[in-house]
Amino acid sequence: MNRIRLEMKGIHKAFSGVHALKGVDFTLQEGEIHALLGENGAGKSTLMNILGGVFQADAGDILLGGAKVQIMSPQDSKSLGISFIHQELNLIPDLTVYENLFLGSEIITRYRTVDTKRMIEEAERIIDMVGVQLDPKALVGDLDSSLKQVIEIGKALLQESNVIIMDEPTTSLTDKEIDSIFQVIRTLRDKGVSIIFISHKLKEVIQFCDRYTVLRDGELSSTGCIRDTDEERLAQAMVGKDLSHQQVYRRRTLGQVVLEVKGLSSGHVCREVAFALRKGEVLGITGLSGAGHSEMVECLIGYRKKEAGMIRVHGKEAYIRHPKQALASGVGLVPKNRKENAIIKDLSILENFSLPSLGKFLRAGMIRNQLERQRYLAHKSQINIKANDPSLPITSLSGGNQQKVILAKWLEADADIIVLDNPTQGVDVGAKNEIYQLIMKLAGEGKSFIVLSSEIPEILKLCDRVIVMYQGEMTACLEREEATEGRIMMYATGAKS
Repeated sequence: MNRIRLEMKGIHKAFSGVHALKGVDFTLQEGEIHALLGENGAGKSTLMNILGGVFQADAGDILLGGAKVQIMSPQDSKSLGISFIHQELNLIPDLTVYENLFLGSEIITRYRTVDTKRMIEEAERIIDMVGVQLDPKALVGDLDSSLKQVIEIGKALLQESNVIIMDEPTTSLTDKEIDSIFQVIRTLRDKGVSIIFISHKLKEVIQFCDRYTVLRDGELSSTGCIRDTDEERLAQAMVGKDLSHQQVYRRRTLGQVVLEVKGLSSGHVCREVAFALRKGEVLGITGLSGAGHSEMVECLIGYRKKEAGMIRVHGKEAYIRHPKQALASGVGLVPKNRKENAIIKDLSILENFSLPSLGKFLRAGMIRNQLERQRYLAHKSQINIKANDPSLPITSLSGGNQQKVILAKWLEADADIIVLDNPTQGVDVGAKNEIYQLIMKLAGEGKSFIVLSSEIPEILKLCDRVIVMYQGEMTACLEREEATEGRIMMYATGAKS
């Protein structure tokens, strides 16, 4: 049995009278991968920010190796061997691996110059410790996402951390990169390092973690060994109800063709793609990483240059060379990387909502704030955006509510064809279900959706038809009745075409 490395006992924290944590207990053993789960707002980040020294608890104790400690600042946390790797990596692309590893803590010679030779040697030692092939002199900007995660882990090891908090480390990784990063995490676990793994991906949690703790509404909901639970029970502990049998798909009468694509091609990334989308339809497009489905949609929306092919919207040929032209044709995109490509972090909820439709709210060059707010409140009510004050920054919202604001802005911009690229990426299980129900509701009202997702169960929950791509080409277009996880995977791997 592993020894207890960390205990957090009876942790309380309130912000302006609102209780974020209500007497939470958390225990971490030596050499384990411990999943910390919960919906957005459940208290996970607050608990870890207390451990990381960002906040101080109002009440409760923290013990390391059985000894009570005071963590008053991030520096205190680091000095106690605790490192926090955030979802948004803190790396500089134009610097090398070793320069990023030692940024702010460079080794200096007795002549007051940077000791490049020793830093490279230390970087090689750390890289060897995590068991990856990586040149310490390589530019970070040239590396894939999993190796960037490795560099952040390397920083923690340089600080001799034995507790590493990882916040959603696999959100933007491919399946292959996820396997690579978990090989590194397991190597660290076998060396006695304890990992706190924050994730919304329950499949990964079941596959890779040793134990789990679930928070709900600031309280401990459930804790135990992964081998004694499953995805359904974890989801139920997170949301307080059973989602496994909740019906998502609703059969609808589909209307006329609203979008027709023929012979769409762009170099080797997508070739001769052809499909039609009907009014009120939810069309799924899937494939393995690199299959070309994301690139194909970039051509459709005007982000990527198409070299051949024809696009018709509502029966008329559409010349889409820019996203503005896509929107003018009634096509909107909710992109995969919400934080980089969908929201403007420095603007408010209201400003993000109204940006594509600003012309509607202008009179004599001035924004009609009352009308703008009225339109936002109408969509807030329609799609259940949980945000009482639209003047707050968009970043104050959970991932699921940010996604709803993005969807609302395209509805306000009169987009009747909406492309959703991995619509529930980085969204908790309860918000995921809300987004599924919202897509069904809007499809029932006549909106048409193209849903890109690498999660086949998600595609099967939502879609009327499924297009499968492999190496830039369509290998199948399956009706709902014939689409199964096994059949889709056969076409996605090129076993059938």
